[in-house]
Amino acid sequence: MGILAYIIIFTLVGSVVSLVGGILLLIKQKFALSVSHYLSSFAAGALLSAAFFDLLPEAIKHMEELKVDMNLPLWMLFGILAFFLLERFIHHHHNHAGTPKEEKKSIIPLVVIGDTLHNFTDGMAIAATFLISIPLGIVTSLAVAAHEIPQEIGDFGLLLNKGLERKKVLLINLFSSLAALAGAVLVYLYQASFEKLLPVILALTAGFFTYIALANLIPEIHNQDDQKMAFWETVMLLLGVVVVYFAISTLEGIR
Repeated sequence: MGILAYIIIFTLVGSVVSLVGGILLLIKQKFALSVSHYLSSFAAGALLSAAFFDLLPEAIKHMEELKVDMNLPLWMLFGILAFFLLERFIHHHHNHAGTPKEEKKSIIPLVVIGDTLHNFTDGMAIAATFLISIPLGIVTSLAVAAHEIPQEIGDFGLLLNKGLERKKVLLINLFSSLAALAGAVLVYLYQASFEKLLPVILALTAGFFTYIALANLIPEIHNQDDQKMAFWETVMLLLGVVVVYFAISTLEGIR
């Protein structure tokens, strides 16, 4: 079996596995809605953990391997500012809707775009490692699936909490997960060109995720009037950080 076949198969496996947790939520919608606030907090922790323990280290590692000098913090800041400007644009249009509920939904495009970009760069990382060696590519694809599961659970819960129907949530996340395949195939076809851009793309994605967590998800905890619920939401945020950190650390150790 050729390298391209390995890339396609394991990228699809990683994408499908990452949706398992979210699909379980769709099966029991009432339960999902009752815990969606906690899942949003978990997603915030997972996003921060993925940004600082996975995306940035990988960006630095790729930069060192390429023996090039890139200002990765600057690119991460650019990612944060880009998402801020995008959110201002979205809010400008949604604020004319006139109701708090409609304004609250302005976060949905941000989550979808951020998740799609993350999946796209995951696919790029998977393809890049397969081009080095098949065993390394397989381990990388499993690592991607492992740290995507808690994030997808949070994303499903968040989108449900914003009022989207179950079918729409499933379709959005399905198409978003397929972005990984697009990223993987693109790297394979233009591997020479994308090799030098990967650290920048990873740093940008880290910025996107950091902005979503700090500007959109964490403020929901601060705005929670029920102190008991706010406490458990804080616990879930920290749990999201810990779960993703140990998932990444364990698979890195196996590698």
